[in-house]
Amino acid sequence: MSAPTSSDDAQPAEGTDLTAVPLTDGQGGPDDGGRAATNQGGAASRPAPRRSSVLRETAIIVVAALVLSWLIKTFLVQAFYIPSESMEDTLQIGDRVMVSRLVPSHLDVHRGDIIVFKDPGHWLPEQEKADHGPVGNAVVDALTFVGLRPNDAVGHLIKRVIGLPGDTVACAGPGKPVTVNGVAIDEPYLKPGSEPSQDAFSYTVPAKSLFVMGDNRQDSSDSRYNTGKPGGGFVPMDDVVGTAFVKVWPLSDAGLLRNPGDTFKDVPNP
Repeated sequence: MSAPTSSDDAQPAEGTDLTAVPLTDGQGGPDDGGRAATNQGGAASRPAPRRSSVLRETAIIVVAALVLSWLIKTFLVQAFYIPSESMEDTLQIGDRVMVSRLVPSHLDVHRGDIIVFKDPGHWLPEQEKADHGPVGNAVVDALTFVGLRPNDAVGHLIKRVIGLPGDTVACAGPGKPVTVNGVAIDEPYLKPGSEPSQDAFSYTVPAKSLFVMGDNRQDSSDSRYNTGKPGGGFVPMDDVVGTAFVKVWPLSDAGLLRNPGDTFKDVPNP
């Protein structure tokens, strides 16, 4: 993209003589002090070098790009890195996903959505960020802050929404399906070989909260196993970062993360 030309780059108007003309005899004689447009060597002055203008314009473009990236990450889309196996086979360790920040601030959460949310109450064990050294840590933090590097998901979880506010989510145990408001659901996204739930449970989702489960049910610390922690195992809407809608890495597996609408189509409102 060509940088716009600044006023410093403007050329003198056609016909303008930058060299002062000395006065002839009878007009007071030559006046060295009046040669405003000459330098000490008598040569005509030249326009300022282009280098400073190019550097300034480049800096403006870079700053504008960083601000735009930060705005996109904050209000529209943010990238996240998948750190665990709880969402296999839908998502694998190391996958990168893009998350819409429009949910739930402007768009509704739906049953079946894959959401990223802040840890609502010590669901995760203490995690330490990778140490890249003082300079490396500063660079990584800066790139993550402006949205040029995926968030490493420290302090965040990714699960599938099974119950909305007011829903009753239950399972009678191994070999039995999960039910939502009394209707058994067929879950095609479960990891092959996984039980819908190896433990029996029944919970009613409070207002402004969600009930979430991982697709790899036998290896997911989700709402079922955090009922004794702050929030009772439910995810407050205010903790939802957004909805994962596309996998962007690895490229061989890139594609949309579609909501399995048929799974919940027969579930009645609470």
